Amino acid sequence: MTSWKKHGPDPRRSKGRLVQTLTLTILMTFLVHLLSAVPALAQEDLALSPPPHSKAAEKKRKEAALKGPSIQVDPSFPYYQNRSPESIADELLQRGYKTVHYFVVNETDVNRSFIEALQAKGIGVWALVLGNGSYSTARFPADWPSWQMELLKPLNDGYYRFSPHSPAYVQWKKQALAKLVRDYPFDGIEVAEPYFPEWDGINRGVYGDVGPLAQKAFRDKTGLEMPDFTNTSSPRYYLTDTAAYLKWVDFRVEAVNDFLNELMNGKGGVREARPNILVATWSLAIDAGPGSFDKLRELQGLDAAAMVGRVKPDIHFLQTHWPDWLKPQESLPPDYVKHYRVFADKIKAEYPDLPLGVQADIGSALSMVKDGGWVSAFSDSVRALGYSTWTAYEYHLGGYMYKEAPVPGEAQRLSRTEVKIPFQKRIDEGSAKSEGNVTVSAGTQSFTLNPGEISVDGSNLLIRSDRLPKKEFRLTLRGIKDTPGFWFYNKTQTPNVIGGNVAVEVPKQ
Repeated sequence: MTSWKKHGPDPRRSKGRLVQTLTLTILMTFLVHLLSAVPALAQEDLALSPPPHSKAAEKKRKEAALKGPSIQVDPSFPYYQNRSPESIADELLQRGYKTVHYFVVNETDVNRSFIEALQAKGIGVWALVLGNGSYSTARFPADWPSWQMELLKPLNDGYYRFSPHSPAYVQWKKQALAKLVRDYPFDGIEVAEPYFPEWDGINRGVYGDVGPLAQKAFRDKTGLEMPDFTNTSSPRYYLTDTAAYLKWVDFRVEAVNDFLNELMNGKGGVREARPNILVATWSLAIDAGPGSFDKLRELQGLDAAAMVGRVKPDIHFLQTHWPDWLKPQESLPPDYVKHYRVFADKIKAEYPDLPLGVQADIGSALSMVKDGGWVSAFSDSVRALGYSTWTAYEYHLGGYMYKEAPVPGEAQRLSRTEVKIPFQKRIDEGSAKSEGNVTVSAGTQSFTLNPGEISVDGSNLLIRSDRLPKKEFRLTLRGIKDTPGFWFYNKTQTPNVIGGNVAVEVPKQ
């Protein structure tokens, strides 16, 4: 028998020691990586946060989606381009938003990475779609022109208005929304603006639907011809045959609510596709005196309480109507929502436990832009009035974008050589890289970062340098500007500049 000892150590023992050595090496390597990652994990608050697609994370986002401030975002605007989705999420967090209403302009064109970046930061995401039309018909079926409403007068404003009386449109929309919630991990779905046009529409000629789709549907339902809205001598004139007109008004209310119910609860609809997804309904509210509710019901087919009863949503939003939101800031006090009590009370009378939200517009027209102070006061007022949440169109249109200087948030130590400083708005990379605008100091040590050690991702200032101290240190920021070129208005405005020398403390590695 050959003795292994003659030729060296017993291979079985060597193998055992090798396994022990490899195991120890792997464990030590793992611990080194784990310890080096701890500061970054702590900064990002990931250590205690569940994965974004876990049931715990989804539950947390859904709870937030029904309460507190939220904001509408349309990521197709230039402000959100040429930057990472993560930087957008960081910016929204700097503003205090935990919920976003993603304005889906076209159900066939959705930014998945944007949704996932928001959810990875714990931000809930609603899919907000329009009910009565679209600004884009790209990749729509070839027969989409047959879906259109007809108004008393043609209106060519770039918006395609579709009729809830079109069976083809209703089926397409239902299938599109079901596919949307199956294909993308939205936390909730909402259909804004499902109504008929328009406030004071009969007098202004923007009243509809009065086309063949509506005429046939009314005839089939009631056996009557549609009222006449233009010929005052006609026996069917709406102010002459008031009995038929009242049936017409009820018919329009039912059409809006049946349309929404089919989208959400119909066979092959949203709830069948995603049974646990949150559903929100939307209707308008207006401060037009004591008869506001009845007038809106008559002119635009909106009855919020009836809508809630038909669709059974998780929350209902009252959307500020354009005659109110068009008012300039000095003419629309932040507590204007108190005048919407008649709308809220009708819902609460029948559904007292249903959360209510309210939507404002903070910048669709330059003449009515609302600044940060107004938005803050609006938020306080909404909460005091008993609403569960509020949202506003649209995040980057608010007056704070044009007035406020960049303000850095808390520094996040990503690694020994990497630091991220989130701002509450986009910042200009050229100004950040300018010599002397970012300096490091720790004890008696102080030095200026080179342009190559500085980069900008949207609203995030990123520093990568082997020269960063391992221990805690201070960054001093100066001269950093915002980015008027990415704004919707005031693109030629002189940039706002960070105030003076701003110190940011960076934790140790």
